[in-house]
Amino acid sequence: MTGGNVILAWTAMAAVMVTAGMAQAQAQDSDGVDTVAVTSEAFTPDPLAAVVPFGPGEYLRYKLKIGPLNAGTGFMAVRGIDTVQGHPTYHIQMGMKGSPLFGAVRVDDLYESWLDTRQLVSRRYVKDVHMNDYEKYKAFEIYPEDGYWERTDEDKFDDLPTALPLDEIAFVYFIRTLPLEVGETYMFNRYFKKEGNPVVIKVLRKEVKEVPAGTFNTIVIQPIIQTSGLFSEGGEAELYFTDDEDRYLVYMRTKLPIFSMTLHLEEVTRGVPIHTQGLQPGH
Repeated sequence: MTGGNVILAWTAMAAVMVTAGMAQAQAQDSDGVDTVAVTSEAFTPDPLAAVVPFGPGEYLRYKLKIGPLNAGTGFMAVRGIDTVQGHPTYHIQMGMKGSPLFGAVRVDDLYESWLDTRQLVSRRYVKDVHMNDYEKYKAFEIYPEDGYWERTDEDKFDDLPTALPLDEIAFVYFIRTLPLEVGETYMFNRYFKKEGNPVVIKVLRKEVKEVPAGTFNTIVIQPIIQTSGLFSEGGEAELYFTDDEDRYLVYMRTKLPIFSMTLHLEEVTRGVPIHTQGLQPGH
């Protein structure tokens, strides 16, 4: 099955949660991993925002394992709403930090994506990877309307292969908007760099998954992006999303060149949607 920009209609939370609002503030725990503090600051509902199962303030905390060993912590967070190129965007982060016994392998990675709240396209992407002696920093500005991307840390640019570009981390959130029917394969020519396409999303099975946060009914998918990275074809990554309207990422497994890495959900802080679908009249 070939997919397009498919959006899963999601029942919004009660209007009182939107008006009360949640905002994020960065802090650091004892492992040096960013956490999210919830405040009373409100985000204004946007009638033009796409209907998605996430919003500002969402925070997912994970136990990081390298092979069978506890290695540290990870997180995924919707930090807030930023303006990029004059457009409102979700500021999304994914981070992993730690090392197993004796520090034989060290990981300190941070991925950041700025996802347009209305069109669900990437407008900025930053990848800051530290793995043992390997370090790589990449920063991209992505211009969907003008049809090109620019790598700002090296003064490189190229044409976009699509008018609806997404980066690696934005794809994880985009997947949460899809129907995810078991046995289906969705294909998208939406990766912002030509060589990454097509992106293939295979919906493998349903599975009950136990993690520190609890036991969940999940849908297991395999994303394949035709480049090196977390979701490369050789990595055989699997993502376990909750089989409900939230589509929280419960568990992730991926193979890297010298080891396998897994994330196990430990904690969930629910975000507040900025879209208005499902809100009661008068709110």
